Amino acid sequence: MPVTADLTKLVDKAYQDKSLAELVDAPVAALAGVSEGDAKLLKEAFQITTVGDLGRNPYFRTASALVALTGDAK
Repeated sequence: MPVTADLTKLVDKAYQDKSLAELVDAPVAALAGVSEGDAKLLKEAFQITTVGDLGRNPYFRTASALVALTGDAK
């Protein structure tokens, strides 16, 4: 089943027409608000280079789960 979503506010303009599979393989800087400098720091600290790496990172997954469990949607 195909999935569609409005990603215009979530990713940079250059990535807005990409498929979800392409976004997972895109550089982490493709995410809106993540600069090239941020991406460099993520790579140095956690070996994160793609959106998929970020989404699969155990530290970020744990933090996301804790936030979800508290119902804190800031």
